Amino acid sequence: MVLIRKFEEKAGQLYGMGKIAGFCHLYIGQEAVVVGFISSSKPGDKMITSYRDHGHILAIGTDPKIIMAELMGRATGCSKGKGGSMHMFDLERHFYGGHGIVGAQVPIGTGLAFADKYLKRNNITYVYYGDGAAHQGQVYESFNMAALWQLPVIYIVENNGYAMGTSVSRSTHITDLYKRSEGFGIPSVQVDGMDIFAMENAANEAAKFVRNGKGPILIEVKTYRYRGHSMSDPAKYRSKEEVQGKRENHDPIANLKKHLLDNKIVKEEELDLIDDEVKNKVNEAIEFAENSPEPNESELYTDIN
Repeated sequence: MVLIRKFEEKAGQLYGMGKIAGFCHLYIGQEAVVVGFISSSKPGDKMITSYRDHGHILAIGTDPKIIMAELMGRATGCSKGKGGSMHMFDLERHFYGGHGIVGAQVPIGTGLAFADKYLKRNNITYVYYGDGAAHQGQVYESFNMAALWQLPVIYIVENNGYAMGTSVSRSTHITDLYKRSEGFGIPSVQVDGMDIFAMENAANEAAKFVRNGKGPILIEVKTYRYRGHSMSDPAKYRSKEEVQGKRENHDPIANLKKHLLDNKIVKEEELDLIDDEVKNKVNEAIEFAENSPEPNESELYTDIN
């Protein structure tokens, strides 16, 4: 979680300096969600998400250097510098993006789960989408197919309260998004996405359910992003007090740190070492990216279908 937090903070700074271009959606505040789910994964499991994808690809263990290089549009990036912030990709670790079209990843992820069932592989596909995408019709077409064929998929709706600038309460009559799967016979649960322990427990229970051949499940994660929807969003639709309250009372990293220290599981110096290690790793990633070449013009015509 600390790696994701510090990486994203640096990405925000680099964007402000003009070293990262295009769109850039930061995951600051939501770190416990993907880290919690990673605890339930095993080799061969797949992950697919939306354009707020830096945290997800970091969580699966992709080298921060090639992620930062991708953000800076360098040839050494995980998508050869052509995908940028919204289109991260790591086939070796079964990370299938990073998708810029709202909700488009949900049917693709459902197809990945279908392939696993067809080929009799005991693997899960983790499909992440946001509260805004929860209103897209293709999400429910995917639910129907997954339930009909009992596909090994966990749908994770990261409900951070705002679809761009529209609050959930203004966009839907039923604000408990986990209830959306009931009509398809897909079991669901709502989890505190700011609590790493709640996330790990929910993730492991969901994974056990799906691996036992019981079909899909939906997890609504109540989380919160501290920054705007993207770097171009001043987030004037919510108060500073609201954001500060979340930071002070519900921050997943600060609360975990307090738990570890209060219960004498680790010493403060050990956590300081982790912080220093992560800072060095992020700085190395920046140095690597800045020293990497830009893609050759010929790359404009490669990887096109």
